[in-house]
Amino acid sequence: MSNPKTLFITGISSGFGKALAAEALADGHRVVGTVRDAAALHAFEALSADAHGVILDVTDFDRIDAVVAEVEAQYGPVDVLVNNAGYGHEGIFEESPLDEMRHQFDVNLFGAVAVTKAFVPYFRQRRSGHIINITSMGGTITMPGIAYYCASKFALEGVSDTLSKELKPFNIFVTAVAPGSFRTDWAGRSMQRTPRSIADYDESFDPVRKAREEKSGKQLGDPQKAARAMLQLIASASPPAHLLLGSDALNLVRDALVQRLGDIEHWETLARSTDG
Repeated sequence: MSNPKTLFITGISSGFGKALAAEALADGHRVVGTVRDAAALHAFEALSADAHGVILDVTDFDRIDAVVAEVEAQYGPVDVLVNNAGYGHEGIFEESPLDEMRHQFDVNLFGAVAVTKAFVPYFRQRRSGHIINITSMGGTITMPGIAYYCASKFALEGVSDTLSKELKPFNIFVTAVAPGSFRTDWAGRSMQRTPRSIADYDESFDPVRKAREEKSGKQLGDPQKAARAMLQLIASASPPAHLLLGSDALNLVRDALVQRLGDIEHWETLARSTDG
């Protein structure tokens, strides 16, 4: 490869992180990936001389700065940060405890923010870098039963978009990559589900939960192809601030934006009536 890069990827033991790490290594890049235990670290490092594991839970906020400093010293400079670590929470809003929302945000949002904050000074000093935040089509559209998950991804989309503007003067790119439904563990073992408790929601939500469980592992999206798409993104001289992955994401997000634009136009007179 003519332009090998060093990638730091959170959560490389499964899903998009695992697929991206494998494809990046196959293309000749160096990958530093976070794992949760020593067994996963050894398994990852056995893949390639360019595979380096770091034991880190992204919610261990007090350790992140030191870990990133050590990575930069030992393997750096890191060219690309990929905030991939995350999980899905499914539960009716009324039934889901607030602590479950806090944990969802700790992992999906604050973990990504903390890791990003640790890397930004290095990127800014070098006047180069690319930050990829794995969000979701659920960061633009919503579906019943995943309010906490969608809220965390909406927030990460907002942080990403703002940061892309703040860091542009320093030649640092930020891209929110929003996948649709892919054959990862998101709806399977990685999904945390709040038990059902209110009968009023049985008719509307139980079929949704059942369909989501049955679809797990049979989704249209191929994680390996998503990884190849992200490598193309990394190689681009002018990457976008937002990238959808998957035809379902394209269709659902486009339809949602069209509907939102229709609502804006329908209520335009009322919106303008508040001007002084």
